[in-house]
Amino acid sequence: MPPPPPSSPASATKSSASASTPAPTLPPLSSASSSASSASDMFNFNYLWIPLLIALSKDLTAAASANDNLISDDSTTSILLPSENRTVINTPRLSPSCPAPDPKLNYRPVIGILSHPGDGASGRLNNATNASYIAASYVKFVESAGARVIPLIYNEPLEVLEMKLSLVNGVLFTGGWAKSGLYFDVVGTVFKRVLEKNDAGDHFPLVAICLGFELLTMIISKDSDILEQFSAADQASTLQFVGSINLEGTVFQRFPPDLLKKLSTDCLVMQNHHYGISPERFRKTAALCNFFQILTTSADENDKVYVSTVKANDYPVTAFQWHPEKNAFEWGLSMIPHSEDAIQVTQYVANFFVSEARKSLNRPPARKVLDNLIYNYTPTYCGKAGRGYDEVYIFT
Repeated sequence: MPPPPPSSPASATKSSASASTPAPTLPPLSSASSSASSASDMFNFNYLWIPLLIALSKDLTAAASANDNLISDDSTTSILLPSENRTVINTPRLSPSCPAPDPKLNYRPVIGILSHPGDGASGRLNNATNASYIAASYVKFVESAGARVIPLIYNEPLEVLEMKLSLVNGVLFTGGWAKSGLYFDVVGTVFKRVLEKNDAGDHFPLVAICLGFELLTMIISKDSDILEQFSAADQASTLQFVGSINLEGTVFQRFPPDLLKKLSTDCLVMQNHHYGISPERFRKTAALCNFFQILTTSADENDKVYVSTVKANDYPVTAFQWHPEKNAFEWGLSMIPHSEDAIQVTQYVANFFVSEARKSLNRPPARKVLDNLIYNYTPTYCGKAGRGYDEVYIFT
């Protein structure tokens, strides 16, 4: 065993002194000695806690390391925000990875809307004999689903109309009153072109609303007297689905089940017509049955039932006796439903139409499209009259 270290001279002197001299009596505690004692106690307290804090820090570091290993080994069982994923903290951030767009789809679809004779306001806005109009609600309806609009002005030269048809991916026939003359003939011509485009391999949809449906009924049946009278002006109604119809591939395919149910119980669609066709007369007309399939019926104010929605058997053609565009974009008629469910109906129909137009193979020159878009025209506000349309595009 090594010898103990030698004592310092100061220690030796102090020891000998204490051995020969009696210890002096301690004086009473003073404030000075009390302060010194407190400082000594604080030093001892800090001295005890420092090792504890160091040990606790080591424990926390070890726990975090174990958690990192758990995340790395079993990341499939952890749900983390991107900023919380510790496995990629030291990995260089990469650009977001997005799936490639489907090359078969057209993500810049354009819809042609056929104008109707008049100004949409009984001559209050423009009484020119060559005036025609498109209610802005139809334009907004199409735009809300991601498409643009080219107006097909019904009384333009046929070659101009044909040129515009070459720029679009689908067509919409609006509501109105004209059932004869040039307008009727132009509707027939455009309808024929729609069928020809589809027969040639292009998926080219057509939506016909109210008058549009009535005109298709007359054209397909080749019977100008086939329509019947109904009392369904300014009326909200339900839609009654026919039997156990298959909704696959129809306008109702993407409707949520609860909204489909409400269509049959709540008045979520807007009717505004005096003519239509009953299911009985429809089924007795072979040409109509061969071309169309009845999807829904509705009843007028006298509980007289009429066909309210049809779908073509072999073409992307859908016709509505009701007005899907009005719920979200028209305010002039008192009975237009504006509930959240009614707005969803408008949006689902618009989405269906434009999704069909995206399947069109037509890719026209961008410059020609821009030159003919409806943005080249200014709409006219006519809602102050408190009736009819809120806004219209007028062409002269």
